[in-house]
Amino acid sequence: MKVLLVFAHPESRSLSGALRDVAVKELEAQGHEVRVSDLYADGWKSEVDRADFPSLEPDARLIPVAASKKGFEANTLTADVKAEIEKLLWADTLILQFPLWWFAMPAILKGWVDRVFAYGFAYGVGEHSDRRWGDRYGEGTLVGKRAMLIVTAGGWEEHYTPRGINGPIDDLLFPINHGILYYPGYDVLPPFVVYKVDRLEEAGFEPVAERLRDRMRTLATIPPIPYRRQNGGDYLIPSMNLRPDLGDPGATGFALHSNRVGNAS
Repeated sequence: MKVLLVFAHPESRSLSGALRDVAVKELEAQGHEVRVSDLYADGWKSEVDRADFPSLEPDARLIPVAASKKGFEANTLTADVKAEIEKLLWADTLILQFPLWWFAMPAILKGWVDRVFAYGFAYGVGEHSDRRWGDRYGEGTLVGKRAMLIVTAGGWEEHYTPRGINGPIDDLLFPINHGILYYPGYDVLPPFVVYKVDRLEEAGFEPVAERLRDRMRTLATIPPIPYRRQNGGDYLIPSMNLRPDLGDPGATGFALHSNRVGNAS
């Protein structure tokens, strides 16, 4: 299996860096081929601006969606973006690893998504009609591949439960798992989350590392989160609302978009 790990932490000597090394070492021990995109070490440019579209006329108004579409079709996107797209096409599995900062991924990783998930590549593909609404949410360019998150959080695990003050971890990660990974076709695996990382002492590292090794050993077999496919008949097109006969009648929010009752992970 070919695995791309996109790493977003500014300190390689951090707990995140140690976990990255554990994951890579275990994957390689299992015979997998691994590539790492270390965004901070690589000096990744996170903002989308005119420099991303060299073919854009100097006096043209920048419309990022249109510029992305034209740049991808004409193969004129910048070299760093094209290199990451090639890695995504190469990899059977994508791992995004990051610390949870202010309930989201670090800006540098969001910028990686903004720039690399180009129009015509990760979105804007497929037929739009009264039967289909493009190839997305279970279909798309990256269908047949797997993806997962490795996340470190400072708070207690109890703080990220359905009644916890921070909200359920599955809800916090839903925009990434469902909106960024499932959207272009990935089978999204349950996230690997480590809590209380600011209080984790050396003695507590090895049990976490062994849990991560076990996850890496089962990367190819663990069942994905059972998100509903957009064009599979569960949604009304073009409203894209879930059919009224599906799901718990009293349920609202993100849980409706999974075929499993309760937390996705």
